[in-house]
Amino acid sequence: MLMIQTRIEAGIFYVALNRPDKRNAFDETIIEQLTQAFLDAAVNDDCRVVILRGEGRHFSAGADLDWMRRLGQASAEDNVKDAGKLAALMEAVDHCPVPVISLIQGAAYGGALGLVACSDIAIAADTARFCLSEVRLGLIPAVISPYVIRAMGLRQARRYMLSAEELDAHQACLTGLVHEVCTEEELTRRGESLARTIAGHAPGAVRECKQLVRNVGQSDVAKDVRAHTAAMIATRRASAEAQEGLAAFLEKRTPSWRAR
Repeated sequence: MLMIQTRIEAGIFYVALNRPDKRNAFDETIIEQLTQAFLDAAVNDDCRVVILRGEGRHFSAGADLDWMRRLGQASAEDNVKDAGKLAALMEAVDHCPVPVISLIQGAAYGGALGLVACSDIAIAADTARFCLSEVRLGLIPAVISPYVIRAMGLRQARRYMLSAEELDAHQACLTGLVHEVCTEEELTRRGESLARTIAGHAPGAVRECKQLVRNVGQSDVAKDVRAHTAAMIATRRASAEAQEGLAAFLEKRTPSWRAR
């Protein structure tokens, strides 16, 4: 089963996370397929703009916790290698040469919030909920942190990374993570309307304009930062605390560090 569905129509390259029974949670397969989808979009001459969305009730619940738990028991080498694949996904979205529009409904937790932060434009349904939930599970949002901090700003990121509070769509808009909010019924129409507007502009100018923003704005996430953050999450998810947090969540019990 393809966990990522793609199609192109009138210059719009549609990418859909297609694992609704698991709330579109990431595992190694979905990361690989999603990365490839963005690499394909980057070299498709007919692609003017990308729309990224999730099938079902949720954009994505973030990392599949069973997958994360398995990785925590893998060798250090395999763990770092796998974390590097998530870093490569974020880079593929962030460096896509055409604009990326994310349409968010339901949950956008953890790594999924990273995808939103990597997008050029984010539109949320009023049902959307956002959370940097990692510290609840004994983890840290290492790989996505450069993109989240860039999107939300350091001050907002400090609060929401440390508190793991949930943000509704309007709060996410106030932080700068999301550009606008609409009803869930309007979400696809609004996203496609904006995509058609962009697709109608001079394609070379749009690509150069996106590169201009990157060059003049904040610099790219450096290779050493990517390596550092990948190593951090690889070490962290192998820790006893992370394993306890994941186990407690999956077993629906209170983790050992939480006061009873």
